[in-house]
Amino acid sequence: MTAESPKLAVLVKGWPRLSETFIAQELVALEEAGQNFEIWSLRHPTDTKRHPLHEQLRAHVRYLPEYLYQEPERVWRGRAAAQALPGYEEAYRVWRADLARDRTPNRIRRFGQACVLAAELPASTCALYAHFLHTPSSVARYAAIMRGLPWSFSAHAKDIWTSPDWEKAEKLSGATHGAAFGATCTAVGAEHLRALADDPGRIDLVYHGLDLSRFPAPPDRTGRADVEPFKLLSVGRLVEKKGFDRLIAALALLPAGLDWHWVHIGGGRDRAKLAAQAEGAGIAHRITWRGACDQPEVIEAMRAADLFVLPSRIASDGDRDGLPNVLMEAASQLLPVLTTPVSAIPEFITDGVHGTLASDTPEALAMAITEIAADPGRAARMAEAARARLLADFTMPPGIARLSRRLSALCSEG
Repeated sequence: MTAESPKLAVLVKGWPRLSETFIAQELVALEEAGQNFEIWSLRHPTDTKRHPLHEQLRAHVRYLPEYLYQEPERVWRGRAAAQALPGYEEAYRVWRADLARDRTPNRIRRFGQACVLAAELPASTCALYAHFLHTPSSVARYAAIMRGLPWSFSAHAKDIWTSPDWEKAEKLSGATHGAAFGATCTAVGAEHLRALADDPGRIDLVYHGLDLSRFPAPPDRTGRADVEPFKLLSVGRLVEKKGFDRLIAALALLPAGLDWHWVHIGGGRDRAKLAAQAEGAGIAHRITWRGACDQPEVIEAMRAADLFVLPSRIASDGDRDGLPNVLMEAASQLLPVLTTPVSAIPEFITDGVHGTLASDTPEALAMAITEIAADPGRAARMAEAARARLLADFTMPPGIARLSRRLSALCSEG
């Protein structure tokens, strides 16, 4: 943290998180752009590793009570201090209206965290900025009302597609203490939120992009496809929306003449179930589960692979990917991509041009893998096109400049 008192409070669900590299990348870049902020995390970290990006951030990190019963004295002290704030009664009214439609312990926890946040924010704070439109934005909204400050958010994927429309609409309306602005990282997400907002101008499309200065030049892939086995790589949490159950089923359908090996990087609650599926399909010996890795390890794995596979799909609860940064990371290393036309993925990958978009059925995925393995020249040409698209339209600086201007203007209002 710089010597100057922080003007911005940044709320995140958890810090640090290996699966949220895009947030760390953005915050480091905003700090380099001159934004002065503190991070307020709703949860303590659970990952045992950290990305190098996390070490670059100078901002002070504060942790709110993850569960209210764990820090009762702090919660009651925060509530008492919050009750003395001029906006407390209005925040309480708004929260009670939310609670009537969402009678969950999580909703109660959000208000308790907001009281602590409002009570403990430095006097220099002029605005709040929350990563994710669901829980962190609720805490930011309640606290902002209490303190009489503007607030804003960045929305991504699950928070957009699994939050109820009534809540999103109220967080996007000036009449209900909505955000001064919201940024989102996909055109499909921006279109959805603009349709719910009282003013579509509240929503900015800001692609995450990549800070390519953190990535090595791509490796020389000449002749790599002739080396056995054909090496597939996936990076992503082991949850339903990533589609890895269907990929395992697809791998079991690959022709006997294709020698292959699949490496998976990432944690997630479905690890045991997916490992059992692979065992039952008789392909467990062809799979390496590496678990959570830091970004240098991910990039090293990409440089050693022949094909990146991300079989994203819409989960049963409506959750889905936005535009996964790992696709751009793969493109940075000239690694051919096989993925699905879900959500915002086609905003970066055009089928047959920058990579292959297949249905998420096991049969379609197996056919696509077989065809890519059989035609390495075509795969290499698509990888070259994907990297060219990355360099032309998906680098990080333009989005960071736009977001920094928005946050600076927000602080001027506050």
